[in-house]
Amino acid sequence: MSFDDFLHHLRQDGLTAPNVSHWQVFPARAADLRPLPPELPRPLFESLAKSGIQALYSHQAEAWDAAQRGENIVLATGTASGKTLAYNLPVLATLTENPLARALYLYPTKALAQDQFSAISEQFSVPAAIYDGDTPTSQRKAVREKARIILSNPDMLHTGILPHHTNWSEFFRNLRFVVVDELHIYRGVFGSHVANVLRRLKRIAAFYGATPQFILTSATIGNPAEMARRLIEAPLTLLERDGSARGEKHFLIYNPPVVDEALGLRKSSVQDAVRLGKELLAADVQTVVFARSRRSVEFLLSYLPQHPFSGKVGEGRGGGAIRGYRSGYLPAHRREIEQGLRSGEVRLVVATNALELGIDIGGLGAALLVGYPGSVASTYQQAGRAGRGDAPAVSILLASPAPLDQFLAHHPEYLFGRSPEQGLINPDHLLILLNHIRCALFELPFGVNEGFGSLPAETVQEYLQVLSAGGEAHEALEKTFWMSEAYPAAAVSLRSASPENVVLQTEEEDRARLLGEVDRESAPWMVHPKAVYLHEAQQYYVQELDLEAGRATLIPVALDYFTEPLKETSVTVLSVVAEAPQKAWGEIQVTSQVTGFRKRAWVGGEILGQEPLDLPPSDLQTTGYWLSISEETVESLSRAGLWTNSPNEYGPEWPKIRERVRTRDGFRCQVCGAAEGQRQHDVHHKTPFRFFMRASEYPEKARAAANNLSNLTTLCHECHKKAETNVRVRSGLAGLGYVLASLAPLFLMCDSDDLGLHIEPEAFAINGLPSLVLYDQVPAGIGFSERLFELHQELLARGLEHVRACPCEDGCPSCVGPGGENGLGGKAETLALLKQLVG
Repeated sequence: MSFDDFLHHLRQDGLTAPNVSHWQVFPARAADLRPLPPELPRPLFESLAKSGIQALYSHQAEAWDAAQRGENIVLATGTASGKTLAYNLPVLATLTENPLARALYLYPTKALAQDQFSAISEQFSVPAAIYDGDTPTSQRKAVREKARIILSNPDMLHTGILPHHTNWSEFFRNLRFVVVDELHIYRGVFGSHVANVLRRLKRIAAFYGATPQFILTSATIGNPAEMARRLIEAPLTLLERDGSARGEKHFLIYNPPVVDEALGLRKSSVQDAVRLGKELLAADVQTVVFARSRRSVEFLLSYLPQHPFSGKVGEGRGGGAIRGYRSGYLPAHRREIEQGLRSGEVRLVVATNALELGIDIGGLGAALLVGYPGSVASTYQQAGRAGRGDAPAVSILLASPAPLDQFLAHHPEYLFGRSPEQGLINPDHLLILLNHIRCALFELPFGVNEGFGSLPAETVQEYLQVLSAGGEAHEALEKTFWMSEAYPAAAVSLRSASPENVVLQTEEEDRARLLGEVDRESAPWMVHPKAVYLHEAQQYYVQELDLEAGRATLIPVALDYFTEPLKETSVTVLSVVAEAPQKAWGEIQVTSQVTGFRKRAWVGGEILGQEPLDLPPSDLQTTGYWLSISEETVESLSRAGLWTNSPNEYGPEWPKIRERVRTRDGFRCQVCGAAEGQRQHDVHHKTPFRFFMRASEYPEKARAAANNLSNLTTLCHECHKKAETNVRVRSGLAGLGYVLASLAPLFLMCDSDDLGLHIEPEAFAINGLPSLVLYDQVPAGIGFSERLFELHQELLARGLEHVRACPCEDGCPSCVGPGGENGLGGKAETLALLKQLVG
């Protein structure tokens, strides 16, 4: 089947065509070519000729001209537009003409550095080397002395190069270029850290007498020039007119069909991804499938082998036509998969955003995005993995039931008719800045009149005084010196995750094997004891998690269930920064603990059981925005029967009724037959108590009907939890939290994982009112909660509009979230609450 035949099939297929909510066609574009610069050194002419390059794209030529003028540059052109050559040419030309000159290339991941190193080594003869955590100690001295281009990442620059700059004196003395690739990745906390690392880099280069020129590259974001200036704190030239050739590209938004109109339930996007993946394989179209999480990657891999066109599936130690690709796989494993994609041996790869960046994986024909990636920039990046040069390509975004996905399915102009998100960073974030001033002080003493990047000397002195007061620094001879024995960079992680990892070790055939690793913060919920962990479709059972040793021990298994962690969270307000009617924001402490886990059947998702866990809690001090419901609003909604957050009032006779029911049932669970132990069994309302009380004009009669013995049964704690899930009544406050947390990323231009949600249905400690809290998922916050405080009314208005427009009857995953299978969804309560709050 040809590519055109496949597109025709999509338009005619009864399973696909009716559910395509938008089909965007980007026409083919001819290349805008310019002659090679006549001043290009002869060795570069020859290297380009060997690669078949006779001319430059217009943006590559403009980058050359700007670099020759000594300007800092940010290149913001499309995926696969030749940005690598655009920065390599001026760098290599300088290094060819000046045998002492050096360059530093920074990539956000080790994998990308490996990929670019291969490209440089194959095409050019200038000595280059990778210097990262995987570089053997025995080779590091030779790399420092002989390599003229160092390829590394911000983490290694932070911990392995800058603190040891005396070993790099020759390199820094001759540093002429710094290349920062994938600028758009450096947003939020990571970007704020990296901006400070670059401040330290420029400070050390200046100490050795160098002022390097910066070249940055970026995917399509709304503010590449502004973000680049914030990152390097220097003037620069923006080049964003793309002169590369592009084949015709098709972008489809596919919204899975509704399978239950009353509940608003849609078919799983994962199931449709499997079907479309099978069809692409049958059409011999090489494909990448992007999933939102590592677990989704493993789910897809486990389903794909069921189909006849799936070929052989790799299991981590061998090859295969279908492979997985995500963080946690070992570097050699990932390199093998990348090579398989380039050679064509791998026909379909299921990946997280680990494959989103510019790693060379050849010219794929299709990209399936299973769920909105979380930002417009990431959507463009993932879709851009399909199509190279003049070849046509198709990208399909399969919407999940999440409110954000459904919003996009009904408002495609958000993707195609507006500027992509802006990258936001805050290098002067209090905790981040203080940590990097520590690191900078360790590297070089601060003079009394010395600033730090754009920070004036007066501000720097304030931070230094804090360090001196704590015994970490000492002032003498108009300078401040580092005095602590600690190595500060080792204690500062540039990423939002913990700097420590937990190694995953398997016991197979009487020998231990390294399976992969997860970050320490994720370990309690990903590899807790008795968890089922998935790795390339293979199940592993976690026998032991030793957080102190940083090790989890697993064994391969084949089970009919997977596990879900259960987490409890509490919020304490530390200080209120600002408040107004209905809203406030300030500093909070979030305490989370994984308390147990559920077992769910692979087929059907039925809950098979639940077990407790005894794991230590974790604390996060951050900033939060909270919305509180006034007593007047609660009273008004209660009178209308539209407030279900208050505790159930079973009446004064309830203890006697409860005892009578347990006696009648012989003190045994009426589902599993378990006898009472030290803990008394629960008494459960078959028809939920709230069903009777909802909008009842005669509460006493309703209470008596709810507490009728025929409506009551005895259940053990585990069976009671299952029953409550089935008849759960979603409250208006829970529905409000669900929709606001889902829509907030539209306003903040962040990923949904950057925000946490906590609901206090009865009385929030700070004001005694029912409240919901949206908080930054990073220590000390990055500004999201403050922005939500400012956008309070707009966020509520958009939430009301979204819930009103949803066609479901009583709540669904696309608006306020579902109730239990036989419960209530809370849509009416959420709508009533939103109307009260919007006014």
